[in-house]
This record gives sequence, C-alpha cells and structure tokens, in this order.
Amino acid sequence: MWQWNQPYRKTDIEAGADQLYPMMLESPALRWAFIRKVYSVLAFQLLLTTAIAAIVIYVRPVKQFFVTTDGGLALYIILIIMPFFAMFPLYFYHKRFPINYLLLGLFTIPIALAVGLTCAFTNGKVILESVILTAVVIISLTLYTFWAARKGYDFSFLGPFLFGAVLVLMFFILIQILLPMGRISVMVYGALASIIFCGFIIYDTDNLIKRFTYDEYIWACVCLYLDIINLFLSLLTLFRAAES
Repeated sequence: MWQWNQPYRKTDIEAGADQLYPMMLESPALRWAFIRKVYSVLAFQLLLTTAIAAIVIYVRPVKQFFVTTDGGLALYIILIIMPFFAMFPLYFYHKRFPINYLLLGLFTIPIALAVGLTCAFTNGKVILESVILTAVVIISLTLYTFWAARKGYDFSFLGPFLFGAVLVLMFFILIQILLPMGRISVMVYGALASIIFCGFIIYDTDNLIKRFTYDEYIWACVCLYLDIINLFLSLLTLFRAAES
C-alpha cells in the first residue's frame, strides 16, 4: 500500500538512476564531476586563446613586429614548433599538480599566438563565419555524443580511422608545400580536415564519458582543445580559399 507519509525522493545519481551509458560501473556523480572539471579548464583555455588572439589582431605593433622584422618570422616558427615540444613533458607529467597546469599554459599560449597571427591576415567576415560554425558544430556534436552514449553507442572504433586520416592530411600538406595545386586543393583540404576533426570531437568526447581516468583531466583538455582549434583553423582555411 502506498504510504503518503513517505518523504519525497529526488533522483539519486549516485544510485545509478542518471547513468551516462548502459552498464556503467563507476559512480555517475564522480564521472559528472570529472566532466565538469575538464570543461571548466577547457573553457579557460579557449578564453585565454581568444584574449591573446584579440591582442595580436587589434594591437598593431604586435602584428607589425611579426610582419616587418626577421625576428618576428623566427618567433613565429618557434611558436609553431613549441607546442610539439611542450606535449612531451605534458604527457609524462599531466597527472602531477601543479606542474601539469604550468605545462598546459606553455602549450596553450603559443597556439593562441599562432591562431591570432593566422586571423590577423584574414577577413573579419571569414573569422566570424568560422567562429559561429565551429561553436555550432562543437555544441551539436557534444550533445549528440552524450545522447548516443546514453543509448549505448560506442565510438572507440573511430580511433584507427582517425589516426589514418591524420596521416593522410599530413602528407597532403607536404605535397601542397612541395607542389602547390591551387585554390581548389586548399578548399579540399579544409573540407576534409573539418570532417576529420568533427570525428575527433566525437571520439574524444566519448573517451571523456567512458575512458579517461579522473586524474587525466589535463590530457582530456589537451585532446578536446586541439580538436576545437584544428576544426576552427580548417574552417578558416576553407572559407578563406572560397572567398579568394
């Protein structure tokens, strides 16, 4: 018999009523806390990137330094290479606080400067279109991945395909540098890269939901940050080639 004097019971996510995916063995509350932490750090990375890029774009002396001086070109090359060197210690120390945050900053700032320099020589309309489309794609794919995970879908099979696709992109860029094939090839590259990094967003979000351990929050941020930046730059390349 129903007892009217029973206390009202809200949904208890720790009891498993709000599982992120079927047959979830860990505590949903802990996994949600981990996801919130990752997205908080990621949001700070994106805000820092936006602020630094805006400084490069709107502060004229910074832009002129990179354009008119030999030191600017050398510094630009260093900015491109530096994130690759920062990733190695970051991979080994991403679980150790506070060095993981320091290395994350050394990884994020050069990328933000490079993004700012890329945008500094791009039409404002193209930048706005790329930002809007990037935001729409990220939000849509993130919501889709959470929905699909709840329905029992798994995207771990995408790993080998995405790895192969990145290799194809790298060789495509190399061929384009050695044997430029014109505007159409640049548009093809931008479109293919955009599709590939959409796949990476789904793959890394699925890993965020199911596979990253709680002390791998920095590495999860690195993966998602690279997905977002590369998607934005790919769309920027596509729109810029289409406009020219």
